[in-house]
Amino acid sequence: MRVQELRAPSSIADRPLVLVERPDPAPAPGEVLVRVHACGCCRTDLHVVEGDLELGHLPIVPGHQAVGEVGALGAGCHLLDVGDRVGVPWLHHTDGDCQFCRRGEENLCERADFTGWTVDGGYADALTVPEAFAVRLPDGLGDVEAAPLLCAGVIGYRALRRGEVRPGERVALLGFGASAHLALQVLSFWGCETVVLTRGERHRELARELGASWVGHATDAPPEPCDRAIVFAPAGELVPVALALVRPGGTVALAGIHMSTIPPLDYALLWRERSLRSVANMTRADAAEFMALAAEAGIRTEVETYPLEAANEALGAIAADAVRGAAVLAIA
Repeated sequence: MRVQELRAPSSIADRPLVLVERPDPAPAPGEVLVRVHACGCCRTDLHVVEGDLELGHLPIVPGHQAVGEVGALGAGCHLLDVGDRVGVPWLHHTDGDCQFCRRGEENLCERADFTGWTVDGGYADALTVPEAFAVRLPDGLGDVEAAPLLCAGVIGYRALRRGEVRPGERVALLGFGASAHLALQVLSFWGCETVVLTRGERHRELARELGASWVGHATDAPPEPCDRAIVFAPAGELVPVALALVRPGGTVALAGIHMSTIPPLDYALLWRERSLRSVANMTRADAAEFMALAAEAGIRTEVETYPLEAANEALGAIAADAVRGAAVLAIA
């Protein structure tokens, strides 16, 4: 099988991913082999490739938004059948026994594995995943369209929940890439008014098309305070901007796994019970809830496709904020 392999992290401009041939992986007991049809490309993949996230071993195959069909079952598998269509998300495995797993907070598991970071991911013709962590996909959604839902969609949904968004509220989205363009559609389904602050004109254009009530640059101020704000851009300097946008009692959620340094905050930005929260990973419940919501709400993914051979180019486009919506590798 073909894989895009990272042997040493470096700037995406150096084209660090190398296309190589490997034998198909064999599913261990409790695992399934997934023949990959499409895999979304994520800014987190860029952080892996460029070394912003510490790597436990090399080489590694990035990619944690893989869609495909089950090609083989390991011993003891009973939830899935060969031929089932599934997604493979960021959360690859948890120990099920640490203090966080026992609390139902498996996204904080101390010994978790993550697809495309600590174990090989979906920039490949095939990969393996524990059967219990594969996500069943709703009917009527194509492979390419479904791929960004597995991280961009699920993490955006978790960020909205962490931000305590309620139906009908005014919500600011700072940064408008793969995750935010899906979150905006959830907000519309919930009857929320959405304002978008982003530096790219292509992103502002998409936000308007998807129904944002106000769109501007991060240096602009929307006409009224917001109830909640979600920061999708990995830019720490946007945190005080977001806090300044929300009303007293409002909440700011930070959706990224990696962010540049947050500058010193004037306490006045937090005073009067404004809250600042981070988002860490996702749970299987998040994925199941969001997939059901995406089917109910008719979530539309805006995608730009690349062949597996062009994975470096796809991540380069993300780095340059040149992707309108989400980038997806069409593999099979």
